[in-house]
Amino acid sequence: MPDGRQIAFRHHPGAGPNFGPTLVFLPGYMSDMDGGKATTVFERAVETGHGCLLLDYSGCGSSEGDFADGSLSQWRDEVLALVDAELGGPKNGPVIVIGSSMGGWLMLLVAQALEDRLAGIVGIAAAPDFSTWGFTDEQKVRLERGETVLEDNPYGPEPTPTYAKFWADAQTHLMLHEPIPLDAPVRLLHGQQDADVPWEIAMALAKQLRSDDVQVTLVKDGDHRLSRDQDIELLLRTIWSMLETQEAQT
Repeated sequence: MPDGRQIAFRHHPGAGPNFGPTLVFLPGYMSDMDGGKATTVFERAVETGHGCLLLDYSGCGSSEGDFADGSLSQWRDEVLALVDAELGGPKNGPVIVIGSSMGGWLMLLVAQALEDRLAGIVGIAAAPDFSTWGFTDEQKVRLERGETVLEDNPYGPEPTPTYAKFWADAQTHLMLHEPIPLDAPVRLLHGQQDADVPWEIAMALAKQLRSDDVQVTLVKDGDHRLSRDQDIELLLRTIWSMLETQEAQT
């Protein structure tokens, strides 16, 4: 990055222009590119000759930095810088952005910045605007005062922190209150047993997206992670169906 920060990534170049857009996977909050969904997508891309790019946001995984300094704005800029550095400029091929949980919010910000280069987006329990609906009024007051909010973490022994810097920046990127100017195909996967991101968020997002090609798939017994074998297969089918459609159009 321009300030010297080192961002860890994995990139598999596609076998050629006939193999369609490059897949860019954006992990969730405090997650990294070694997660099960990211690695499975990468492995399938390698097997099929498609391009795929994974990364760790600064302060996450193998990337440098302090997680407390992270924000949607900073991580969006890291993704875009990496796309330009590894995939070339705007004329060097289309991109499909895949975002999990918080990565689904970041996915929308990246997608808008990619403009005509965007070939599609796939959200997995996408969580836009969780800085509003995901916190109590008391927690928001504390965050506004510059405090750190700690919450129980169902996925690990340490509590999940939300830092005031992250929250304040997130509040500048709220999206569900107005139309979202994206016209590319959109696929949203969401478990109806999701205890972290209500499945109604997927419906609200679908309503605000300007694109007419929006499909929402609800998994009745699916949880937030959607990481069971059948969930992973659904994800792969969804992504590769979008890839095949793009390839047929080129």
